[in-house]
Amino acid sequence: MKFALLLVACLLCAVVSWQAQSRPAGPQSAPSSGEAMRSPAIEAGGYIYASGQGPRRPDGSIPAKFGDQVRQALENVRSAIGSKGLTMDHVVYVHVYLEDTDRYSELNEVFADYFLKDPPARAVLGVARLPESPVQITAVAVRDLNGKQPVLEPNSPPNKAYSPGLLTHDRLFVSTMPGSDPASGNVPQDPASQVNLALDRMKSVLQAAGLTMAHMVFVNPYLTSEVPMRIMNQQYAQQFEFGNTPGRATIEVSSLPQGAHIAYTGVAVRDLRQRRALRPKNMPPSPTASPCVFAGDTLYCSAKSGFIPGPNGGVYAGTTLDQTRQTMRNLLDNLEEADMNYSQVVSTTIYLDDVSDGPLFAKVYKKFFSGSLPMETVLQQIKSTERKPDAEGHYPDLEQMSLIAVRGQRDSGPRP
Repeated sequence: MKFALLLVACLLCAVVSWQAQSRPAGPQSAPSSGEAMRSPAIEAGGYIYASGQGPRRPDGSIPAKFGDQVRQALENVRSAIGSKGLTMDHVVYVHVYLEDTDRYSELNEVFADYFLKDPPARAVLGVARLPESPVQITAVAVRDLNGKQPVLEPNSPPNKAYSPGLLTHDRLFVSTMPGSDPASGNVPQDPASQVNLALDRMKSVLQAAGLTMAHMVFVNPYLTSEVPMRIMNQQYAQQFEFGNTPGRATIEVSSLPQGAHIAYTGVAVRDLRQRRALRPKNMPPSPTASPCVFAGDTLYCSAKSGFIPGPNGGVYAGTTLDQTRQTMRNLLDNLEEADMNYSQVVSTTIYLDDVSDGPLFAKVYKKFFSGSLPMETVLQQIKSTERKPDAEGHYPDLEQMSLIAVRGQRDSGPRP
């Protein structure tokens, strides 16, 4: 098992910085034994995207205590954005993936130590497995600090570990807003009530920033098996104009902090003139998600799987290898609709049914990039499914991926 996880880290974390309008990132500290050298961050459109950082020290060891593991992951984030000449003050949005959300209070203590002023917006979710246990942190930083401002959630006590919202010169990053009462933390029993609470909390952060739900360009609904997808979609669709919804990656997770079963996080654009949703011409409009949405020159694309579209659509491939081929083709359709291609992708988030399938995913994934690879975050969000077809020959999703691309971004060097 340890060998399998190490192999995943080796094959999926080989990345190099490439950015048309800035210098390449400096070298990363010495990787763990068997892990390929990688560049720590990509800069595009005024933002720096750092790959998921685990708890491994430069000498290859991992601290024994959870608090020290989080500190080391944050130190690795610091190193990644530091390669671009930035500090932790420039971090505006982080995703934290935990194998045990019962450590949430310990996580908050460490974050409060690292972000003494205006902490970033933050999403926290519980997952089944990570390439490096037990924590992974990915980050977005902004180069220009002008306009950076935390946004508070009304009727919710402040938290030193994160800001409910974080404004930059052109965007708002919204932390995970759970389906619980903001004052008491109580979670209602009714799933629809939980969904509406989470949506109302997201809406309140937007309103505090002077924005509306129409400004959203990308949303991650994170939900456990306690919230039916049908109910979540019914409530969610009511918040947006039909066919003009944000991009979306809907992820079933193993758990959420503090007993929540649904939470929303995402990105909004401050100027609606900079927002534009698009979809391939052969794809009907959806009440719940646009394939991709522009925020200025940045394109946020919904998660795609190996689903074959059409009247008899579905996932018909039974292996990770074959499903990945269709996933990459589906995402390419979206990029081409925006007159873009894979060379402009700066960040990907890869969700695997089994994190040990990382090498199989990477075998196909890498073929779509003629030069440098984008930054990556890889995880397994829930326990592996039974890989059997249903009565109509449909297989379960074994992988899916969402991405961010930026106009003007081009390869700047060979793949490692």
